[in-house]
Amino acid sequence: MGEIVQSSAELKKFLNHNRQMFEEKLLSEAVNVKNKIEEILAIGNIDLVNNAHKLVGYIIDKEEKEVRSFAEQEGMAWAAHSIDLSFKLEWVQAIRRTLWTFIEQYNEADDKGVMSNFFRLEKDINTQIDTFLNAFFISYSSYKDSLIKAQREMVENLSVPIIPINASVCILPLIGTIDIFRTSILKEKVLTEVGISHIQTLIMDLSGIVDIETEVIDHLMKIIDGTALMGCKTVITGLRAEVVRKMIHLGISFDPKTKTLGTLQQALKEYVTA
Repeated sequence: MGEIVQSSAELKKFLNHNRQMFEEKLLSEAVNVKNKIEEILAIGNIDLVNNAHKLVGYIIDKEEKEVRSFAEQEGMAWAAHSIDLSFKLEWVQAIRRTLWTFIEQYNEADDKGVMSNFFRLEKDINTQIDTFLNAFFISYSSYKDSLIKAQREMVENLSVPIIPINASVCILPLIGTIDIFRTSILKEKVLTEVGISHIQTLIMDLSGIVDIETEVIDHLMKIIDGTALMGCKTVITGLRAEVVRKMIHLGISFDPKTKTLGTLQQALKEYVTA
């Protein structure tokens, strides 16, 4: 191999002139990604081939800031569309191998002699590619975490839908299965909302609950006690026969001060239209 080129402009000119050959070599190196290029473009509007040329240009010009920024953008895009990370790793490593192949071809073609600057160039290029990979994976992970957090918060809000009826009355319809995790969310949100909105009456409708664990009943009682300490009266509606039987069997009951009504409609009639 001849002397490693010092001029980034000359190398970029060589790479542009051999663009088609570069792409063919890149695709031959990225065996698994090759058949996924169109799919990734369709899923996330991510053009792997053109992005590879863009990354190589930043690397040759030693534009570390642009490399890092480009990696962060890519990381967010791949995280947003949940594209398999193994494809990205294989693709970037294929770019690394292909770039070195064409650097070798450039120097052999120009017959520049000994490789006096090889180690400096090797360090520069590989450092830039590693910078891209590091920034990409950090960005991917951070954005993925933010998506998971946002989705969790959305699920939590949907699982504890406190619906205001007027300035002082709210409804909390509970549907599905209530476990310890959900009751923890329930407690936090109910107490917070009672404090912020100054709710005076909270109608907790349990008609959508088919079964309920003993520990969950205990947690619901604690929530009711907590709201009472904050000046909020809780009204229980829609208790199913199965739940009542379990409570009787276990010898537990709500505080005598907690009012229970058969249906949500009865509670609305009494506390909203009265």
